[in-house]
Amino acid sequence: MQTQIASRYRGLPATAEAEEVLRSCVHCGFCNATCPTYRLTADELDGPRGRIYQIKQVLEGEPPGAAIRRHLDRCLSCRACETTCPSGVDYHRLLDIGRELVEREGRRPLLQRWQRRLLAWGLSDRQRVRGLLSLAGLVRPLLPARLRRQLPRAAHTTVTTPRTHERRMLLLDGCVQPATTPQINARTIGLFDRLGIELRIVAEAGCCGALHHHLGDGAQARRKARANIDAWWPLLQQGAEAIVVTASGCAPMVKDYGVLLQDDPRYAERAARVASLTRDLAEVLAAEDLSPLDTSAPRRIAFHSPCSLQHAQKLDGVVEGILRRLGFELVPVRDAQLCCGSAGTYSILQPRFAERLRRDKLEQLQRGQPQLIATANIGCLLHLQPHAGVPVVHWVELLTADREPALGLPPPP
Repeated sequence: MQTQIASRYRGLPATAEAEEVLRSCVHCGFCNATCPTYRLTADELDGPRGRIYQIKQVLEGEPPGAAIRRHLDRCLSCRACETTCPSGVDYHRLLDIGRELVEREGRRPLLQRWQRRLLAWGLSDRQRVRGLLSLAGLVRPLLPARLRRQLPRAAHTTVTTPRTHERRMLLLDGCVQPATTPQINARTIGLFDRLGIELRIVAEAGCCGALHHHLGDGAQARRKARANIDAWWPLLQQGAEAIVVTASGCAPMVKDYGVLLQDDPRYAERAARVASLTRDLAEVLAAEDLSPLDTSAPRRIAFHSPCSLQHAQKLDGVVEGILRRLGFELVPVRDAQLCCGSAGTYSILQPRFAERLRRDKLEQLQRGQPQLIATANIGCLLHLQPHAGVPVVHWVELLTADREPALGLPPPP
């Protein structure tokens, strides 16, 4: 795709990268076949090819008006199009550049600006998330039934202190997950202990930056990345072999730190090192001897593979393989490649699309009558849980259920 970059954008590193991505697109349209929003609207502008054209127009000097902003906002960043694309178009990088450019060049209505700022501020810090949920709990009886059903509760669990082992790894605690489902990381620490790995949370590390990044605030996302690198770096120098991420939505962001900070002379080298050492939980466990685990298998499981796991990290089938190794029965899920509609703040900012995608996803997940639904991302879990007919849990909880009877899962047959 040939592009005539506007003079005010020429020479910028992001522009050069965007132009390279644009050149790789051959207009085939295969991406539209797996795009959730295109499938819902049948509007070319709500598909990846249409969004690529719109970003191209902005780079060529067209003012980013409300129509372009609306269609870019509707993108879930699920990256299913990248899995489908025969030309290897790095769509998500072009989208990130385009969104940041549109936020800088255009001006949203005041209500939209404040809504997005409040979401980024409130959901990117675990203490603020916990405080906001506790406050919401006080007024829960006064809320409409639909909102009351969707609103998660603040949760607390005993902080797990890892025992000392020769092998050491670091664990990203995150922001929303420790406030709503703290047992996920607590049980992961216990699980790694049984495998002979010391898994440590660094308190100074916080939000991965994905919330700000996908809302077009690249500057704040880079600040979050630098803070995490500073927190982890001393322990990496002391021999920690990996940074483990249990929320699959956060892992692609941390793995992209090297790209995010490639033009920062102070952080580029460290960011690339951190990115190279970041591992999704599934990557770590797939390579370990899991014989010390004694699960209560078999159970009939429907596994919802988040977009961030199968499309962004290219780990489709890895969790399923681990669960089968441990004796779980996985029911088939039709259209497993499609997004559930959570996508970070998407379910809040685009509720109409998110609800339709959730309904379709739950229909397919529950078609095989599983005893429960397992997933790998906190956003998907919170999005699906209130509307599912069976429990929805993080898959690591299945690996610790035998020693955690408070999980509340149905007994094995």
